[in-house]
Amino acid sequence: MITGALFGLDPLFAPGLHWVELLIVVVRVLVAFGVLLVTVMLMIWFERKVISDMQSRIGPNRAGPWGLLQTLADGIKLFFKEDLLPERADRFVFKLAPYLALLPALLIFTVVPVGGMLTIAGHRFELQVVDPPIGILLVLAMSSVSVYGVMLAGWSSGSKYPLLGSVRASAQMISYEAALGLTVVAVVLTSGSLSTRAIVASQAHGFWDWNVIRLGFVPFFLFLIAITAELNRPPFDLVEADSELVGGFNTEYSSIRFALFYLAEFMNTISMSAVVVTLFFGGPDGPIPRFIPTSDIWMPIVWFSVKTLAFLFLYVWFRAALPRLRYDQLMDVGWKALIPLSLGWLILVAAVLVWHWWGLFVGVGELALGLLLARAFKVGGRRSGEHNLGGAMPEGTR
Repeated sequence: MITGALFGLDPLFAPGLHWVELLIVVVRVLVAFGVLLVTVMLMIWFERKVISDMQSRIGPNRAGPWGLLQTLADGIKLFFKEDLLPERADRFVFKLAPYLALLPALLIFTVVPVGGMLTIAGHRFELQVVDPPIGILLVLAMSSVSVYGVMLAGWSSGSKYPLLGSVRASAQMISYEAALGLTVVAVVLTSGSLSTRAIVASQAHGFWDWNVIRLGFVPFFLFLIAITAELNRPPFDLVEADSELVGGFNTEYSSIRFALFYLAEFMNTISMSAVVVTLFFGGPDGPIPRFIPTSDIWMPIVWFSVKTLAFLFLYVWFRAALPRLRYDQLMDVGWKALIPLSLGWLILVAAVLVWHWWGLFVGVGELALGLLLARAFKVGGRRSGEHNLGGAMPEGTR
């Protein structure tokens, strides 16, 4: 019974787990991993092509039609390169770190619903690898665990630049994890469940019922900024800032281990884009269910893919258009802007849910008070010379 509930199988077949059900579970895991690998290959090509178009360049155009096989060619090249091991490195941790960075990205994607229900040989199952009752907590846990691969890679390299990159990764994760969790709590309060499938089901009545509309755009924007920082994507890519840290945590890596870090970065981007779609944009459901049916097999997959592709394009756009933040600016955004705003909006949502429209006035008042306190704290910090770089530059000249 527990196994059947864990993997989202029909309870009618739970008393004795049939070999067909085990086969379905294995196939779902393999298909999810295969889809992620193929999508990562296409995502790398897509990012290089879009950025080249934005910068009036050609981009990859030789390997395969429109350069589609360029990523595959680069992967094959990296696979046959020499695998370097620094003399001062911790050998076991150095080799283990790339896999610790890759595994959480795959586990996050397993709880994302990408479609509706499917029936094979009398067995009903969802187009989702697993639907645990605490699915969104698993997403938060894996997003936190993924930093261990980066942190251990920098520490085990035995070099100062990777170590600085790993320290930045841990500080960045701590700074943005709080805002990320608070925005997710607002979604959970509105949906009434921690299950990703239940969160999607609560938004199934059209785009006016999506959480991005019901909760307001503020939690969505806060979640998007926080998750961009968690992914170490531009403009928050301080962990591997090549102008400062050579290559950051993966400076000493080469061959297939470097490719695994590269794979983990793009796999995380795809998984988290899918999570954004699940939490705020109705998952695989269409915007107008009355006129555009989503009850068949393929239309939910199409809707899910289109929404996810839109966020992938947004991340590419960020990379092409935005300059990298300074490290002090990165910390300021996390602690002095995102956390107060996300906490204030959570209080507002909770007040409205408990007291209905009367709670709106209470919540707005508490939000305004929180913003005033955050502003006072920020001004007080500046007056005390917190960002004065040791007093070398007067406040009025900056």
